[in-house]
Amino acid sequence: MPTIGDALIAKNVSWVYYGGGFNDAAANKPNAFCPICNPMQYAASIYGNAAVRQQHTKDIVDFFADVSNDTLPSVSFVKPSGFVDGHPQSSKLNLFEALLDNIVDRVRAKPELFAETAIIVTWDESGGFYDSGFIQPVDFFGDGPRVPFLVISPFSRGGNVVHTYYDHVSITKFIERNWGLKPLSARSRDNLPNPIADEDDNRYVPRNMPAIGDLMEMFHFDRDDRGDRDSHDRG
Repeated sequence: MPTIGDALIAKNVSWVYYGGGFNDAAANKPNAFCPICNPMQYAASIYGNAAVRQQHTKDIVDFFADVSNDTLPSVSFVKPSGFVDGHPQSSKLNLFEALLDNIVDRVRAKPELFAETAIIVTWDESGGFYDSGFIQPVDFFGDGPRVPFLVISPFSRGGNVVHTYYDHVSITKFIERNWGLKPLSARSRDNLPNPIADEDDNRYVPRNMPAIGDLMEMFHFDRDDRGDRDSHDRG
């Protein structure tokens, strides 16, 4: 199964996975790097090749350096270390919030960079809280309770709640649509259609299930400051 990393490489779209604590982990120093969080590390096409692996794997400190040096790739995946990821086992939520503020502030301090950037923030799990919302049976594995999801961008509809049914794979669908990529396989969730909502009923329940959105409802690309750009250059 190809990953979104493989698809980006095939289209010559630059990307990097920035993992907090990676440099210390690689140097066999004490660290809080998450060794299982990089979805691309299981792909032999990427991690079976030393040169490709080095090109697409860095530490979160390298992310801040790339922001400062105007060398960010088109797509950046940022995973905090266990010390600042907000998980109660090893961190606190306010530490994650401080890290996120740092990321947003540094990107916004670069006006030309921020003008073409979408910062997508989400969590990997619900933490076991009860969810009274609609959970769609998107495939054999179903789906899980809702998790927070934020989009920070000059093109985002600030202060609004989007009612479209999304899934973590919606991020993959967004990347595919934004850079003109095809779905990863014939059976992956990124093949699912965008939801058609019933405005007179529960807007979270798609009429054409199974369906998950591609995040485009979170943006308004008709803004005057968009110029002639057809899509985001960075995400």
